[in-house]
Amino acid sequence: MQVIIFGATGMVGQGVLRECLVDAGIARVLVVGRSPTGVRNAKLTEIIHDNFLDYSTIEAQLTGFDACFFCLGVSSIGMSEQRYRHLTYDLTLAAATTLARLNPQMVFTYVTGASTDSTEQGSRMWARIKGKTENDLLKLPFRAAYMFRPGAIQPLHGARSKTVWVQAVYSATGPLWSVLRRLSPRLVTSTEQIGRAMIRVAREGYPRKVLEMEDINSL
Repeated sequence: MQVIIFGATGMVGQGVLRECLVDAGIARVLVVGRSPTGVRNAKLTEIIHDNFLDYSTIEAQLTGFDACFFCLGVSSIGMSEQRYRHLTYDLTLAAATTLARLNPQMVFTYVTGASTDSTEQGSRMWARIKGKTENDLLKLPFRAAYMFRPGAIQPLHGARSKTVWVQAVYSATGPLWSVLRRLSPRLVTSTEQIGRAMIRVAREGYPRKVLEMEDINSL
């Protein structure tokens, strides 16, 4: 496979990138981001791109791919609904719409979150916007699209959160995560498991378009 990753400098994206690079069945990985990952690998190419609403200048470099792993996301804490919608819905749909046009046989996988509101009517702002994002991604003319809804995530193999306080929590509670994953597979997963599951779904498909934590951990 040849794959594109968005959000490869975030914690989940770092894990997905690693799994793509160590997977012998993936021949080429293209990362699109605002800053370099710092990773060096023979099958990795990076495009530094500032405008995530317009890909017209790099469209020629976005063709010929089998899968996209979209891991770009932000926390809604302290953010207005308008701003969160822009960073979550607008940026995701801009990239996905472009990729669907350029690669209609692509499998598009979006990292969303546990408790996302598919009805778009609930009281939690972030869940409504994530739900609309999922719903509209599933309408695009990809070969297939899958929504991954992880909850608590253990960072592995050096993956780190870009949010300082979140990383501090992970650092302080590190030894507990492996135990929690064994005891609560419906509540906790890892960056490694998410990456491997996304690759497998891109290759083999999955019976459901929306994957909850139990689905992710079963792959």
